[in-house]
Amino acid sequence: MSLKSGLLFYVLGLLIDMQLFFSDNNKHRNQPLQQDKNIRKRNIRPNGTDDVEELVKPKSLSAKSQEKTLSKETKEPLATRFYKVEEPDHVCWDETHFGKMGSWYINRTFFFDVHPPLGKMMIGLFGYLTGYDGTFPFENPGQKYNETRYLGMRICCTALGSVLVPFSYLTAWELTESSTAAAFAALLILFDVGYLTLTQYILLDPILLFFISGSVYCSVKFHHCNERSFTFHWWMWLSLTGIFIAGAISVKFVGLFTVLYVGLRTAAELWNILGDLSKPISYTIKHFIARAICLILLPIALYISFFYIHLAVLNRSGNGDGFYSSGFQSQLIGNPLYNASMPKEVAYGSVITLKSQRTGGGYLHSHWHLYPEGVGAKQQQITTYAHKDDNNKWTIKKFNETAPSLTDTTLPIEFVKNGDMVRLEHLVTHRNLHSHRQPAPVTKKQFQVTGYGENGTGDANDVWRVDVIGGKPGDTITVVSSRLRLIHLLQNCVLSGTGKQLPKWAYEQMEVSCATNQRDIKKSTYWNIEENHFPRLPNTSFEVYGPSFLEKLFESHTIMLEGNSNLKPKEGEVTSRPWQWPINYRGQYFSGNAYRVYLLGNPVIWFGNLVLLAVFCSLFLYHSWRQRRELCEDAAVKAKRDRTVYSCSWLIVGWAFHYLPFYTMGRVLYFHHYFPALLFSSMLSGVMLDYIFVSISSLWFIPSKTSLSFLQAAVASTIAYSFYLFSPLSYGMNGPLAGESNSSMYGLKWLDTWEF
Repeated sequence: MSLKSGLLFYVLGLLIDMQLFFSDNNKHRNQPLQQDKNIRKRNIRPNGTDDVEELVKPKSLSAKSQEKTLSKETKEPLATRFYKVEEPDHVCWDETHFGKMGSWYINRTFFFDVHPPLGKMMIGLFGYLTGYDGTFPFENPGQKYNETRYLGMRICCTALGSVLVPFSYLTAWELTESSTAAAFAALLILFDVGYLTLTQYILLDPILLFFISGSVYCSVKFHHCNERSFTFHWWMWLSLTGIFIAGAISVKFVGLFTVLYVGLRTAAELWNILGDLSKPISYTIKHFIARAICLILLPIALYISFFYIHLAVLNRSGNGDGFYSSGFQSQLIGNPLYNASMPKEVAYGSVITLKSQRTGGGYLHSHWHLYPEGVGAKQQQITTYAHKDDNNKWTIKKFNETAPSLTDTTLPIEFVKNGDMVRLEHLVTHRNLHSHRQPAPVTKKQFQVTGYGENGTGDANDVWRVDVIGGKPGDTITVVSSRLRLIHLLQNCVLSGTGKQLPKWAYEQMEVSCATNQRDIKKSTYWNIEENHFPRLPNTSFEVYGPSFLEKLFESHTIMLEGNSNLKPKEGEVTSRPWQWPINYRGQYFSGNAYRVYLLGNPVIWFGNLVLLAVFCSLFLYHSWRQRRELCEDAAVKAKRDRTVYSCSWLIVGWAFHYLPFYTMGRVLYFHHYFPALLFSSMLSGVMLDYIFVSISSLWFIPSKTSLSFLQAAVASTIAYSFYLFSPLSYGMNGPLAGESNSSMYGLKWLDTWEF
């Protein structure tokens, strides 16, 4: 049976179930509305809504039916999510990064990444528990897995992604107590091919979305336990909220938006409790302390614990060592500084490496390549480089003498001191560190730094003065602990690792310049000597420089934040802007081989979300106008609108919190960054569809509840059929592109910017 035939039978069966569900739901939906409409007793709820609870509480399904519906909403995503999860059998998109990082956890190899560690640790754990040995290289997209046991990691990530559907159902139910709203919220997640694609691979996104959706559900569930404050269930849901938000921010810093959202809900709850004059102020204080423990202290403790495990597991040297300080590296097994011993003081003739103390800064580096034509003087390139190699090594010598022999024991040993004039000769190319009044390649207001001369012989522009931060004149320079600035003698500028990335002609290494402002005290002008080779001096153990856990925790965060801010698009890389995301402007290839997978949202759902978002804004204005005018209306109608506006207001706040901050970011952005916000938008659409159906059911030209059921089923079938049409984007496409008439996707390329 073909993919489309199988999907068609699946969708048809699901639609029959939907029609029966809506028919059963509508038999019960309006029972409360048949009660005495003269009842107008108001019930002011803690959330501030003016409700007529007995009239509108939607007892739409019995407890047994509710469990049956939730069971269906749990089983359906399993059918769609795990179908063809093993395909394609090659590395797709960012699996090359996160699969590799999972391997490093299994091998306990240290690495640098801009995200917190929990998601990558979980991927490593998934692989370890399912028999993956951590040896596959994950070199690039398209690489065949062959006999590698990769499937366990995909299945575990997919399992977490499939939980989004029941979480969405439960969240919408808790907000509205309407099974119709909950069912449509879940269907909009279930039948979005974008979510299907994003949660089927070895990525951080399914893990992040799992924790975000869990945080939202638990916070809403906790809110509904307010009438049973300080009971076991109250504490359980409050604690689970704290655990889920800790998980969200421990996977990606985007989880901070979820923390802020839950924090705003918490502040609103405390404000309402404070406004209850029947309770003493001590009652409010108890609520505040309970929330502080579970929503602040517990997440912080978990977050720190995840980092402790991360640093304890990754105890072997890897390719990310160079981003961290010398002291940090000294505690990594296999690093040249681990259990290392070297002279503490620096003598003339020593072979040294200089490390920038800028956050994530690399080593002062040079190589044989010259600056290209039109970029300052055509002399040897000087950069900073985050990885260790021989091109990071320099010989330090007096400004007016050649370097003394390292082995001649008859020569006196002279130490480098604060205030000395020195030259630095590159060990491999024998050219001196040099600067002049040419502009730097990227930071044009600063001077260019080059390698100049032959065999250590240059000119006066090679002379630098050593300045120890906080040191006294004549102090001896020491390894690691001395913070240095190198001040150019003639130009009176300071050697600086700017952190700006150079183009491909410099292999995308980082710029080194000479800063003309001597008052510049930024860490970009600070350096420390890491390696010091001088065989005639006694050695000192590096253990004395090892940082504590808290120092490593702080350093890790400064480097991650710096790395995030430095994420810029690479040449030829396809990126996107936030305004493009809600309109589904352009997708993203996950697999570009003959077997194509393309990340794109279901256009029926995404465009429908935008329409329903606009409808809600209109409803909100209409609701505010009626409240302001204090117009009389049916209590049941008003209560339903009150609850809809209240629920959707929190959902649109969640959407805004997870979407609008991206407009302020200077880092590179991708289409998949919108999917956390889409969770809220889809749930809002489900709630609004329910409100529209309830409003329609009161119209005279709807003759029966059966007609309403068919209307609901028609909307659901449209959503399901759109999934059937666009599902090959997720499950894989072969043959011609959609723009060609003989393509199976012909006619589905609704926008020219879609590339499938």
